[in-house]
Amino acid sequence: MAIEHEQLERSSLTRYVPPKGDFIGFRDEDHYKEKLKEWGLSAGKGAKREFLFKERNYQRVVTIKGFETYGKSEEFNTLVIEFQDGNLCCIHPAFLKEMQASSFGKESMLQVEEKDFSTAEQGTETEAQEEKPEPKLEANPEPKKPKAAKPKKEKEPKIELPADKVHFTACVKQFALTYNPFNEENDEVVVLENVVIVQEPPIELGLAWCSHSKTLKKFELQPGDTLEFDGKVAKKKLAKGKDVEEEFIVDTAVLYKVNNPSKIVKG
Repeated sequence: MAIEHEQLERSSLTRYVPPKGDFIGFRDEDHYKEKLKEWGLSAGKGAKREFLFKERNYQRVVTIKGFETYGKSEEFNTLVIEFQDGNLCCIHPAFLKEMQASSFGKESMLQVEEKDFSTAEQGTETEAQEEKPEPKLEANPEPKKPKAAKPKKEKEPKIELPADKVHFTACVKQFALTYNPFNEENDEVVVLENVVIVQEPPIELGLAWCSHSKTLKKFELQPGDTLEFDGKVAKKKLAKGKDVEEEFIVDTAVLYKVNNPSKIVKG
């Protein structure tokens, strides 16, 4: 990519955090738009291509080349951005979103440096030197009654989730809305029940959820429909929607998320 805004480029001032190795690219335009919405970086109907990377005294133009995953179930993302000089760098999606705000980085560092910290330091020393009052002794204190032992709850068996893509069977339970803090909106999701990972031995997950993507919308799903599909599963609890109607609220906890379902067969 040619440097279109040479005055914005400050290669020598930028501290790069390159990706660890191979990272995940975007399958197609729909996948790119879907991930932008998930990260809160979408702007209207169009898919934004260029973003600003800001520091205190300069800003640079970057594009998103892909992402890395992390967490026990790889449910979290780190963006891989490319500067106009070709350098790659990792950044958290929420931080890149903050950089797009016009108010980002406008606090004057000069004002911060000129603050008088002497008063605060003296106050801290004075507080440390103050004598702490001695605890009062109660006359004939009553002996504390021992607390009744609570019955131990039986732990549910821990499910070891496969890391690779697997085959699922499931049934559509309902549609729901979940609050997305990145774009500060409710996203539509599909709640699945009787979810089973087909392997030997099979793993019964019970309830799971996934994004109601364009691919799924083509099937015009209805509650009660049975499905078979491939995908990855992660332990990620479905968050409640914000100010939504009762029909879009799930009445029980949904602990697992299915990512990028493919090869979908509707029964």
